[in-house]
Amino acid sequence: MPKVVRLRQTGTGDEASDELLAARAVQDREAFGLLYDRYVVRIYHYCYRRLGNREAAEDATSLVFMRALAALPTHRGPSFRSWLFTIAHHVVLNTRRDAPLERPLEFALAVVDAGPSPEDALTASERRRTVNEALALLPDEQRDVVALRLAGLTGPEVAATLGRSHDSVRSTQRRALAALRRLLGMSAEPAEGCHAS
Repeated sequence: MPKVVRLRQTGTGDEASDELLAARAVQDREAFGLLYDRYVVRIYHYCYRRLGNREAAEDATSLVFMRALAALPTHRGPSFRSWLFTIAHHVVLNTRRDAPLERPLEFALAVVDAGPSPEDALTASERRRTVNEALALLPDEQRDVVALRLAGLTGPEVAATLGRSHDSVRSTQRRALAALRRLLGMSAEPAEGCHAS
């Protein structure tokens, strides 16, 4: 049978030590409420000083007490207060680590977008659309080979996937590329580095 801790009932529970209240709070949530009342303002101020934001401090304070309540049965040590502030410290560190970095507006003006410009993105999109339309006009056999090559498969991998010889796949790929050049109005000579393999 668990040891019963008796407290003097004088309203606020201030006369009871933190450790007595913590021991009682494992069985009696009212005792945890007394600890909450005793420390909520101090925990909030600590979180606010560390986070500098009212909403973040309120969220962190709530999280501290939720974690403390959940871990209360495992609390060991001489000081409930230091244990509670250890939880608060870890919550603040995690909150700061997970928070998006806030930078001054001047910083945003110095950021360079490494992506393509809107004009380049539009050109690339139109090019993809044109190529996809041309691919749709190829015979199924040629379209399959080109699609697998565009997916990153090598010539031998395409051959294995389609159950054909590598020579057959290379021949089909050459015919597909020639047809695509005609459909796209490109010259008949392949560009350097473009070859069927």
